[in-house]
Amino acid sequence: MKDFLENVLRYPKFLAIITAGVLSVALKPLFDLWQRPVTAFALVVGSISSLVGLSLVLRAMLGLDPIF
Repeated sequence: MKDFLENVLRYPKFLAIITAGVLSVALKPLFDLWQRPVTAFALVVGSISSLVGLSLVLRAMLGLDPIF
C-alpha cells in the first residue's frame, strides 16, 4: 500500500512539469512576436477580439442574457 501511495503522489508533480513544458513550447513563438510593435499590436487586438467573440458565443449558447 505504501508503494501505491508513493506512485499516486508522483502524478501531480508529473502533471505540473508536463503542463509547464507544453506552455513553454506553445508560448515561446508569441513572446518572440512582442519584439516588433506591429506584430505586438496585432497580437493584442487578436487576443481581445478572440475573448470578446468567445464570450458572445458562450452567452448565446448558454442563454445567459440577451446579446443585443
